[in-house]
Amino acid sequence: MSAKSELRLTDTNAASDSKGRTWGLEGGLFWWLIGGIGAGIIVFFVLLVPMNSSLTLSFVVALVPVSICLAYIFALRQGKPPGYDRDCFEYLMTGRGFSPDVDRSCSHPLL
Repeated sequence: MSAKSELRLTDTNAASDSKGRTWGLEGGLFWWLIGGIGAGIIVFFVLLVPMNSSLTLSFVVALVPVSICLAYIFALRQGKPPGYDRDCFEYLMTGRGFSPDVDRSCSHPLL
């Protein structure tokens, strides 16, 4: 047999591109979910014990931080390019991105 028929192995570093998945969420997004659940638990017990609210009201209000975290994860992060959430918030705060301001520019460059 000739030397050309040998199998050639090449290191591709394909695993270094992925940040992994936990519970079906990309990268570290599960920490946002854990934080939302933790905030929900704290709100639930604060409303239930010191404030003597009803069990139903405490549970419904405790769902708010969990819902906000889930909306953030699935609307702005999961399956989106990096920085998509920051771009959306910047667009909401300032309006335009990198395009020139049409109102401030003149119609002729020499005027």
